[in-house]
Amino acid sequence: MPIREAEPADAKAMAKVHIQTWQTSYAGIIPTEYLASLSYQEREARWVDILEANRPAMSNFVAEAKGEGIVGFAGGGPERDGDQTYRGELYAIYVLHRYQRRGFGRGLASAVANRLRQDGFCSMLVWVLQDNRPACHFYEVLGGKKVKEKTIEIGGANLVEVAYGWKDITALTAAPKA
Repeated sequence: MPIREAEPADAKAMAKVHIQTWQTSYAGIIPTEYLASLSYQEREARWVDILEANRPAMSNFVAEAKGEGIVGFAGGGPERDGDQTYRGELYAIYVLHRYQRRGFGRGLASAVANRLRQDGFCSMLVWVLQDNRPACHFYEVLGGKKVKEKTIEIGGANLVEVAYGWKDITALTAAPKA
């Protein structure tokens, strides 16, 4: 399960993972019309922009499966809303459904937590849709505690997002168990 830093050449594969995981993970949560309207080309262009920008405070990682290429990705950096308790943020973590529960998510979370520690952050939060129970369970298993919630709008639907926080990300920086 190699995990490495993402590079611009990964944008197409990351877009595929991004859209496919949205369509499987958010089915029944986000309106079907919105999920069907997601564009691989637009998402790829967005990932190219992000990865070529080379923002030192933001890092992105990909997970690869033998013979399959990229099956997941995660990104993180400074917390974006000015929270003083949770200074780092896991911006996104997506793993193709058939590769979930195999350690890829844990490995990606660990990679982001390690980079945050290297950059001087010792705490972190992640926002997740409250109705995405498998993702909420994943963060709870990793030791995250619910610390906030807010309502957001996606595709015309009002959805509740909850933040899971870690005041100390040391445990997350440990290498995932094989």
